[in-house]
Amino acid sequence: MEDFRIEELKILEETYSGAIPELKFNSAFELLIAVILSAQCTDKRVNIVTAELFPIANTPEKILQLGQTKLEEIIRPCGYFRAKAKHIILTSEKILSEYGGEVPADFDELIKLPGVGRKTANVVTSVAFKNPAIAVDTHVFRIANRTKIAEGSTPLEVELGLQKIIPKEKWSAAHHWLIWHGRLICSSRSPKCKDCPLNNICPSSNV
Repeated sequence: MEDFRIEELKILEETYSGAIPELKFNSAFELLIAVILSAQCTDKRVNIVTAELFPIANTPEKILQLGQTKLEEIIRPCGYFRAKAKHIILTSEKILSEYGGEVPADFDELIKLPGVGRKTANVVTSVAFKNPAIAVDTHVFRIANRTKIAEGSTPLEVELGLQKIIPKEKWSAAHHWLIWHGRLICSSRSPKCKDCPLNNICPSSNV
């Protein structure tokens, strides 16, 4: 069982080596806000929105100066804009009051921020602070289960399964392999199995 999973990971690493996040950001705070906005929204749309937002509000202080009403107006295209704006305002307040204006690097502190769950905390931990982490979004969850690299009924089960089979030093990179494979090949509907580099060994291949 494990041999084919390791082979799948090797192929994914070769195929997507050097893959980086699609979200555009210039600081840990910008990344945090972008990931909060990305819930139920594509990274491409988030980048369009943050291209308008970040030039005028890319720090906790500037977010609070902007205010919730204007923030909602700008981030409306991302969907769930009222809830996301509320979380961003509360998170900005908490970062200022409890963390000296800096995004905390510690995972356990990150998940204390309003609107920040395991996925968001893992992305920030991994991408902004270069600490090994595997964030399980819808793509990672789907690919891990379809390929049987790590099966689970919840994102946490998949995250723990991936941590067991992937060497810790490759956790962050593997997160991007799985995401890009989900975006480019193994889509939710009508996956491109004929074009998939895993089609000879993937248990779910329809080739």
